[in-house]
Amino acid sequence: MPNALKSYVRGVDAVNRRVGRAAMYLIFAMAAILLWSSLSKAFFVPSLWTLEMAQFAMVAYYLLGGPYSLQLGNHVRMDLLYTTWTPRTKAWVNSFTVVFLLVYLGLLLYGGLSSTHYALEYGERSYSSWRPYMAPIKIIACIGIILMLLQAVAVLLKDVAALRGEDLS
Repeated sequence: MPNALKSYVRGVDAVNRRVGRAAMYLIFAMAAILLWSSLSKAFFVPSLWTLEMAQFAMVAYYLLGGPYSLQLGNHVRMDLLYTTWTPRTKAWVNSFTVVFLLVYLGLLLYGGLSSTHYALEYGERSYSSWRPYMAPIKIIACIGIILMLLQAVAVLLKDVAALRGEDLS
């Protein structure tokens, strides 16, 4: 494989490793928000922002951690037949199915960018009583989708290299 593709795979893997490891800590932020929600309902005036903020933290956790999960191969997979296949067969099937993922992510990104543009242009707010602006979480979602798209391409390149008997890791 050309050095440019090797550099692309290494660069995407490095970025998603850092972002994914940072995103892991968002689960603690979400737990703290939900703990505050419980305490404020029990002892103080209930907070209006806690449920939606916990949802935003969970969205960021999933979408920013997803590419790292894909990189590590820890995503959900139907292992009924997959575990019995040779590495070459796995690489062939992965390189075929990743095309569907790339199409899905491309459509998701198109809709996400459109929705983010709308949120920024019109100052879209949530319909809850807290009424936060929606643009920040939509921007985070688009970043997560872009990182997942880049990682899916890197996975495709690794699988094609494996089919050719090379290693891009």
